[in-house]
Amino acid sequence: MRLDDSQILRSFSTRKVLLPVVIGLGITGFLIWRNADRAAFERVEWTWHTTFWMILAAISVGIRDYAYMVRIRHLTDRQLDWWRTFVVIMLWEFASALAPGIIGGGFLFAILILTREGVEAGKSVTIITFTSFLDGIFLAVMAPLVYFTVGREALFAGMDTGSGPWDTGFYVWFWTVYFGILAYKLFVGYALFVNPMFVKRALVGIFSAPILRRWRRGMVTTGDQLIIAANGLKKRGWEYWWPALLTTFVSWTARYSIVNCILHAFHPGMSFNSDAVIYGKQVIMGIIVLLSPTPGGSGLAEFIFNDFLGLFIATGLAPALALVWRLMSYYPYIVAGLILLPRWVRRNVLGPRDPD
Repeated sequence: MRLDDSQILRSFSTRKVLLPVVIGLGITGFLIWRNADRAAFERVEWTWHTTFWMILAAISVGIRDYAYMVRIRHLTDRQLDWWRTFVVIMLWEFASALAPGIIGGGFLFAILILTREGVEAGKSVTIITFTSFLDGIFLAVMAPLVYFTVGREALFAGMDTGSGPWDTGFYVWFWTVYFGILAYKLFVGYALFVNPMFVKRALVGIFSAPILRRWRRGMVTTGDQLIIAANGLKKRGWEYWWPALLTTFVSWTARYSIVNCILHAFHPGMSFNSDAVIYGKQVIMGIIVLLSPTPGGSGLAEFIFNDFLGLFIATGLAPALALVWRLMSYYPYIVAGLILLPRWVRRNVLGPRDPD
């Protein structure tokens, strides 16, 4: 799994960087135009209450990224210093923002980043595969947890939840994606902790069929990566696993807390009892957005924000708050990537490696 310099640069062309921005801002602009309520905007007042909650939203963003940094430093056995860890996380988020979640976001580029930062190739594969598995554990645990604690009616209030087995409502869509993710993560878990060689042979065998043969080479690579990751994890004990699991849950919890803070900022009368529902709705949204074919879920994320959380937002404000949410949790990583990537490529790809 090697990418040459030209492949790296083509992966982050101007067109690919602008595409999610155009889609996201285009959908947001359309929703604001369609649902604009001037009176609602005029009623908005920026108070100390607003400032307090927006600061908490910014802190949530920081906690999200810091937890990711702690996780990567821990999994690399502190091979990276804090600055290089920050660059790794920013570039990883940048790559994820430009790749559809349905194809794994920035998975392959994340492996390349660690390898170019001096982490041994097999160890890089192990770390990134393991982090992807940990992220899947969070979603696999939290989705049914919020569903059974918050309840179907609250989570899907105001939405088309479907009335039959063939209905394509959000309810059916959610569970379809969830069980797809769960099956995939169980498959990866079996490969990592039980029998990676069997999984590789199964993948290669399935993709040897004439209709799937064009993807066979990719499955060979995937199988090799799973074997490498499994061998790397066998040498580790619980002291290696629990900090990674803890930081994963902290990071994802902070990620979903951003919207809670934004809604409190612009809805002073919102009850704290609503926070669990809002958090749960974001878990549902996060899983549905994974099916989006657009980079970083652009367009779909803004659209379902309006529908899922509209009950907690004054009429006409939802698209604008969706924009605030994405300005804090999505677009900064595109900007950070545009700033950091050229220097990183010059240092780690085009020129000799700098040991510092």
